[in-house]
Amino acid sequence: MIRFSTRLAQTEEYYFSKKLKEVKALKEAGKPIINLGIGSPDLAPPNSVFQAIEDALHEKNAFQYQAYRGIDELRNALAFFYKQHYNLSIDPEEEILPLMGSKEGIMLTSMAFLNEGDQVLIPNPGYPTYAAVTKLLNAVPKFYNLDEENKWHPNLEMLQQMDLSKVKIMWINYPNMPTGADADRQKIQKIINFAIQHEILLVNDNPYSMILTENPFSVFQLPNANQVALELNSMSKSFNLAGFRTGFLVGNASFVNAVIKVKSNMDSGMFLPIQQTAAKVLQLEKNWFTELNEVYKKRRQWIWKIADELDLSYDENTTGLFVWAQLKNKEKAEKLADRLLYEADLFVTPGKIFGSQGETYLRFSLCVDIADLQVCLERVQKFKKTNL
Repeated sequence: MIRFSTRLAQTEEYYFSKKLKEVKALKEAGKPIINLGIGSPDLAPPNSVFQAIEDALHEKNAFQYQAYRGIDELRNALAFFYKQHYNLSIDPEEEILPLMGSKEGIMLTSMAFLNEGDQVLIPNPGYPTYAAVTKLLNAVPKFYNLDEENKWHPNLEMLQQMDLSKVKIMWINYPNMPTGADADRQKIQKIINFAIQHEILLVNDNPYSMILTENPFSVFQLPNANQVALELNSMSKSFNLAGFRTGFLVGNASFVNAVIKVKSNMDSGMFLPIQQTAAKVLQLEKNWFTELNEVYKKRRQWIWKIADELDLSYDENTTGLFVWAQLKNKEKAEKLADRLLYEADLFVTPGKIFGSQGETYLRFSLCVDIADLQVCLERVQKFKKTNL
């Protein structure tokens, strides 16, 4: 009998991978499900994408293997992006690594720095992939709680009381997902100092910094971050290019080179037309984001109406692609999410999948057009009349 790896025993299939099968089955059975659960941008990418990728397909070496570090044009464009939006000077030769989506970066970074038995500080609530990858590498997740009282930032006093002797990596995610909390620079500066004190690699997962914010945040805007930090970024949300699978890692050369040692053994470079197209898109003017965020602002107003109908509380001063809303009686939200799916044909994400600190919350995606959001509101109003 062929046995599976023991690491699979502690790693479950990704929630959305399983749940979307269920949603698909409901749709095939005739249910008109509207998906408010997934943060997959539905808006068109920049117009320049279409011509750029068509032109790139005709390049002489378009279908050949590419450099492990990415083409110069792309790394230079990424450096330009960081200068234009974060006012940071990043060395495109040594401090930037293009990725096939930032999710790849979570695995590669973990593989580069973790040994079996090492511990990893993971936010609760937080992106489930941090814990999944940690377990796949036979390292140990150590969860730290985030809460509304501390505006969804780590409680440094509680962290200092933990046994940190085996901690190798700490994941943070600002602007935050799922809560939408914007980065509090003073609090994160303290976390940087904490990481320096305990010799912990601090990784900021940063795919939402251009969505519904006027002050894009990078951890490298803060003093001494370069000593201990890496940052993941992505084109998925900022440019509506989720299917492009284009992200990047930023940090000091020694950290980036460690990740390249892993990556160079895992793939043979990103498809050249994608790299060339990404390089052009990264140089767009800031008005692209202004126009994009105007759409999301209008959609968010409709999500707030839906949350109000469901008697949920939420913070209007948040960023990112989601609305994070709590049941006012602070009961567990998973039951309500299931009822909305089966009785109102609405798929909403229960906060529980992001950790125990999310059990009383629902997460709503802004990746739904206003016509569908109007239908969602009508369904919720009907659901409320008959059930709540």
